[in-house]
Amino acid sequence: MKEKRKRYLHNTTIQEAKERFLRRPWPPAAAETVAVPQAVGRITAEAVFARLSSPHYHAAAMDGVAVKAEDTTGAGETTPKRLRLHEKAFPIDTGNALPPGCNAVIMAEDITESGDEVEIIAPAAPWQHVRPIGEDIVATEMLLPAGHRIRPVDAGALLAGGINEVKVYRKPAVAVIPTGNELVPPGSEPQEGQIIEYNSTVFATQIREWGGEAKVHPIVPDDFAALKAAVRQAVAESDLVLINAGSSAGRRDYTADVVEALGEVLVHGVAVKPGKPVVLGAVSGKPVIGVPGYPVSAMVALELFVKPFLYMMQGLREPDVPQLAATFSRQLTSALSAEEWVRVKVGRVGESYIATPLSRGAGVITSLVRADGIVRIPQHAEGLAAGEKVAVNLLRPLEDIDRTIVCIGSHDLTLDILGDLLAQHYPGYSLSSAHVGSTGGIMALKRGEAHLAGTHLLDEETGEYNIPFLKKFLPDVPVLLLTLIERDQGLIVAPGNPKKIYDIEDLVRPDVTFVNRQRGAGTRLLLDARLRAKGLAAEQINGYRREEYTHLAVAAAVKAGSADAGLGVMAAAVSLGLDFVPLALERYDLAIPVIFEHDDKIEKLLTVINSREYKDAVGKMGGYHTKNTGKIVWRGEAK
Repeated sequence: MKEKRKRYLHNTTIQEAKERFLRRPWPPAAAETVAVPQAVGRITAEAVFARLSSPHYHAAAMDGVAVKAEDTTGAGETTPKRLRLHEKAFPIDTGNALPPGCNAVIMAEDITESGDEVEIIAPAAPWQHVRPIGEDIVATEMLLPAGHRIRPVDAGALLAGGINEVKVYRKPAVAVIPTGNELVPPGSEPQEGQIIEYNSTVFATQIREWGGEAKVHPIVPDDFAALKAAVRQAVAESDLVLINAGSSAGRRDYTADVVEALGEVLVHGVAVKPGKPVVLGAVSGKPVIGVPGYPVSAMVALELFVKPFLYMMQGLREPDVPQLAATFSRQLTSALSAEEWVRVKVGRVGESYIATPLSRGAGVITSLVRADGIVRIPQHAEGLAAGEKVAVNLLRPLEDIDRTIVCIGSHDLTLDILGDLLAQHYPGYSLSSAHVGSTGGIMALKRGEAHLAGTHLLDEETGEYNIPFLKKFLPDVPVLLLTLIERDQGLIVAPGNPKKIYDIEDLVRPDVTFVNRQRGAGTRLLLDARLRAKGLAAEQINGYRREEYTHLAVAAAVKAGSADAGLGVMAAAVSLGLDFVPLALERYDLAIPVIFEHDDKIEKLLTVINSREYKDAVGKMGGYHTKNTGKIVWRGEAK
């Protein structure tokens, strides 16, 4: 088939797309009969009724003697009564059947044996210490309704009711077909232009969590005939087919064409971001979904269409997603043409929950790893304002979020070490860091959106770090300033420094390309200060306006060859095997509002910061100095 450019067939609303897809008369869910022990976790396809009563005889509930209650009338402490064994009193153990004519059990502790008789000092009430027939289960009663997920205790009840096998919905069989010339299997060492195929692993595990059974097919190249053959085979073997990638409008995106050739395209293009290029179709009466290749887009498509379909196939209602009311931390614009799913970090700061947006890139799977929840911006809405109340669909339990320390500000690699040690020493606690630059962190403290902020702002006039900026921007917020580490800042360059870049003035050479940090970052302010000191203009640097948000991202750009140099910390250069030209030793501090100083979470964090373990781990990274780690260098007071 010739390569061609295509346009989306639709920009269908989410609601309309779900109605077209989910309300289509798909083949009914199949059922199978399995042994009760193997049925745990499965869904009952029909109501289950007891075959036997439990117990199915009158059973002793205690060790002692079985008696006829009427034979014990008149017994008392002053008028003990003697009953002959095996005539009026019958020795019995817990669970034994009552002898004929008996209707009560006297506990062994309440009798005295004397030869072939027992003495009792209290009358027995009818049916005392007896489990009558059907006490637990009565034959023919319903044990489980249809559409019930069988639990371990349910399995016990079924077996007690004489049920050894149960009819359950068969796990929906889902075929996952990864496509793309650039894909290589996990375990391969990718070459330039190759990508490790990991989406199918994410899909398969998610499908199992939703009750399906996934079969991952081999990678199919971008070839119309090959994909058509793979889909035809998968449809014959499965209840649902997922084709991953190739659903967009590129020259080699064949998913929609294949579905159309084999069956019917119901929807191509849904008004959601990320996730628009989804294909919903039918082949031989079976559902086929073209899932976008970018991982975040793919997960949105799975949540919207695969999850409800699998629950429907099992006779279940899709469970509600837990929600949390939160305050959105900063302004975010959104396109009017689609509903946008924004990944957010959430933390409880004081009495409020704060939601901070993460990367919006559809290909950034780590944004899902770090996300605590999703905020859905409706179609036709222009975005969200800072301070706006939003509903967060939670991806993590609320109790975990309540134990999260929110750090917003400058990026430093040692924050990851700090967060890891915090989680190790205090299970359930975590450090959430959002990288918005030193200035952004201070503003977050001003708005009450964070427990602490990482900052390394150098005041050119005084040569002092951070304190002048806290005095200027937080005059009404009492803050203590604690030194986390001191670090070597400098130029990150390729191994061997082939361009001979040794100082700031080398950055203005026409043969040098640069990668910068974002506005408000302390590293960028350091660069600007050095440029002013040398009388150089930022416009002279090729790449000054290219921005990255972390030191590692800067190092990665140099590693990839898209930049010759970037300003960052030595540890980032060391981690990627790059060379480093030191320019400055700077202090990286944590600004902590005084109101949180004795907060349980912050006290735990400070314990980790002052630990030998943290200092040793940081020292091994290169370019870090811990002599003053944990030292409070300033305490501000509100004016």
